Amino acid sequence: MSASFSFVLPPELSAKEPPERRGLRRDQVRLLMIDRATGHIEHTRFDKIAEYLHKNDLLVFNSSRTLPASLRGCECGATHGPCMEVRLAERLPDDSWLALLLCEQGDPFGCGLRTGMKIDFTESLNATVLERDCHIPRLWKLRFSISGTELVDLIYRLGKPIRYEYVSAPWDLDYYQTVYATEPGSAEMPSAGRAFSWKLLLDLKRRGIDTAYIVLHTGLSTYMDDELDRIHPASEEEYFVSATTAEKISHARKNCGRVIAVGTTVVRALESVADSDGRVNEKQGYTRLKIDSQHRLKAVDGLLTGLHEPEASHLDLLSAFLSPEKIRAAYEEAIARKYLWHEFGDLNLIL
Repeated sequence: MSASFSFVLPPELSAKEPPERRGLRRDQVRLLMIDRATGHIEHTRFDKIAEYLHKNDLLVFNSSRTLPASLRGCECGATHGPCMEVRLAERLPDDSWLALLLCEQGDPFGCGLRTGMKIDFTESLNATVLERDCHIPRLWKLRFSISGTELVDLIYRLGKPIRYEYVSAPWDLDYYQTVYATEPGSAEMPSAGRAFSWKLLLDLKRRGIDTAYIVLHTGLSTYMDDELDRIHPASEEEYFVSATTAEKISHARKNCGRVIAVGTTVVRALESVADSDGRVNEKQGYTRLKIDSQHRLKAVDGLLTGLHEPEASHLDLLSAFLSPEKIRAAYEEAIARKYLWHEFGDLNLIL
């Protein structure tokens, strides 16, 4: 049974602005706690998360930094040619990029996209459209006229954060970063860790709760195509798990600590590299791992995550931790208590 299920999310429960713009600190959002064994639900505030953690527990974070992955470009050489929003989805090993191209006028997919088409962004940057992605046909492969750190620097100068219709204003990129993010590469914020402040992280360290980091550069959460989104194609995402993190996971296990993933991206990375005994090794690569109720978790014991939309693929991933019935019960309670959804919303801890 898939955990993806339909429910009505009232529009007022979409977090329209960052908590800091609602008069809260980052770490003062609400926290929905679910006990994996019993399904018991508790309601608290995120800055009280230490009450649910034990000495020797290990929190594993995704230190990928959010790109301003929305660029505006126009077809090169066309006087009245289409202009479009280019949403970068991921960088490929050959330094080309996958992107979602959305027309500014009329049909969002009606730009006459074709192999060989050139898109101008500025005088110093253009891209050539190479081909459609064979796994996710709404994405196109692009090759920019520059690459590497020079390109990333220019993206930070030209781009804006990807913004969805429920967000009330074009908030600055800083609002889309976790405090510990270091490695640029995510199309959208790995938002489960957004509520952590340095003060809270230091407090957890003093309590004997350790931290470790992986990198997984997140792709797009939607392809702006209801049919495609409903199928939940697993996007290919680049990850890196260091030897230090692998050692910390081993140490936590030996000391009866729990390995708690901060975000579904961390679950995907760790479960992609864990062997059948749950041993995690240093590794870098790309993963299309799709986790659902049939997946036996090998490396991860708990999860901190946001609240996910109706029929979202993340609900399938949650079903590796909890039965769909327990997920549904918790979500019904969250709606009744007016928790907030999306990247600036409230959080859910499953232990």
